[in-house]
Amino acid sequence: MTTSPSIELAGLIEGYRRFRETGWNPRRERWAALGTGQEPRVMVIACSDSRVDPAQIFDVDPGTIFVVRNVAAMVPPFETTPGHHGVSAALEFAVQFLKVREIVVMGHGLCGGCKAALTQSMHGTEPGKGGFIADWIDLLDDARAEVVAKHGTEGRDAERAMELAGVKVSLANLRTFPCVSELESRGKLRLRGTFFAITDGVLHLLDEGTGDFSPVA
Repeated sequence: MTTSPSIELAGLIEGYRRFRETGWNPRRERWAALGTGQEPRVMVIACSDSRVDPAQIFDVDPGTIFVVRNVAAMVPPFETTPGHHGVSAALEFAVQFLKVREIVVMGHGLCGGCKAALTQSMHGTEPGKGGFIADWIDLLDDARAEVVAKHGTEGRDAERAMELAGVKVSLANLRTFPCVSELESRGKLRLRGTFFAITDGVLHLLDEGTGDFSPVA
């Protein structure tokens, strides 16, 4: 027995058909080359938020960026305890096997994960009811303390500060990975922090020397 697709799935299928017409068929040579392997030179770590697709924001061809997305674009610190280290595995693959030359952490405006870290609204909840999220975003607890001291826990200024701090936390945690810090020290790998503002569509770059984010001209 077959069932008709839902409205949501039907929309995805229509998008797939457009992709076949405009993205696949006219660019068969590109896809044929990708069929033999991938050689992205940039890894992007971004939020899972549906509004901030890195491939769309950077307008790149297939095979150009290796992307990892999760709540609040977080990178956990290096650790060797047993477990399922999804971000760490992706990072290891990108750096050690794909030999990416640059890692870009992209935070974004109106990030629900960063807001939850700021307000601690899910603190103490059970797994499946917010507990998984709470455990993940406690990576931001130390940065949160500084943000709260300056801005409190409510309002757009506080939220923006938390979002920007999240990018810096992920960059710091990236450098706890020996393979990353070694390659960066040798000039073989570069780390960059970015922030995409949903409200105006402007991308900002982090100057790690000053700690400031500036809009791209």
